[in-house]
Amino acid sequence: MGDFFQPWHLMVLFFIFGILFVVPAIFYILTLQKTLDRCGPVSRTMEPGMVWLLIIPFVNLVFHLFVVLAISKSVANELSRRGIPSHDPQPGQSIGLAMCICGCCTLVPFLGFAAALAHLVLWIIYWVKVGEFSRQLSIFAGAMPVPGM
Repeated sequence: MGDFFQPWHLMVLFFIFGILFVVPAIFYILTLQKTLDRCGPVSRTMEPGMVWLLIIPFVNLVFHLFVVLAISKSVANELSRRGIPSHDPQPGQSIGLAMCICGCCTLVPFLGFAAALAHLVLWIIYWVKVGEFSRQLSIFAGAMPVPGM
């Protein structure tokens, strides 16, 4: 029983942690960055590289709110600039904010586990939604008139 915390056990636990949490987080951040990249510089409310601050523990709880708001505003600006109709004036903002609130609530005792489950589900939904916005912006990129021509 006392031999469980051998150094190689801890290395295996860190490896499993990396696979389960860090790798999906990196792909999520890449999706957010790609979405901001596909928005024109005029439409962006945040530089695409700023999303990498989400990798910092505990800072990400607060900064994620700003990222959600910036992506929502940037995508709305870009859709409007390109003349692409959108049924949502603030794309993805409601799900993103709910996700962030659940993420913050994971720190509350007795509420943490339920909030973590809700956060995970909302995180996946938000990730898919942002990916859809990114694809929509890439599809209509070819139809965008070049300024000055």
